Amino acid sequence: MEKGGTLSGLAKDARYRQLVRRRARFAWQLSGIMLAIYFGYILLIAFRRELLAMPIAGGVTSIGIPAGLGVILAGIMLTGLYVRRANREFDPAMDALRREYGE
Repeated sequence: MEKGGTLSGLAKDARYRQLVRRRARFAWQLSGIMLAIYFGYILLIAFRRELLAMPIAGGVTSIGIPAGLGVILAGIMLTGLYVRRANREFDPAMDALRREYGE
């Protein structure tokens, strides 16, 4: 916001608003995926504890350990996916708009 509470030219640009909407939609989609994975794991712990307690190949490690690691790795993977798209698509488009408006 500029002095006096008015929006800058960049903030009024339809391309900027579309970029912000696309970026936010993508972030919410990834957040939804991560929440589904996390709460799915928590629901398994709550309601199917015996499934997660089953040993892998008769060993001492249970299915719950790799499942928990899977939740962590999913978070890392989704973060990497966001960073990759931001670096390739969102940031260059934002930089081009900023240069156009001299901001």
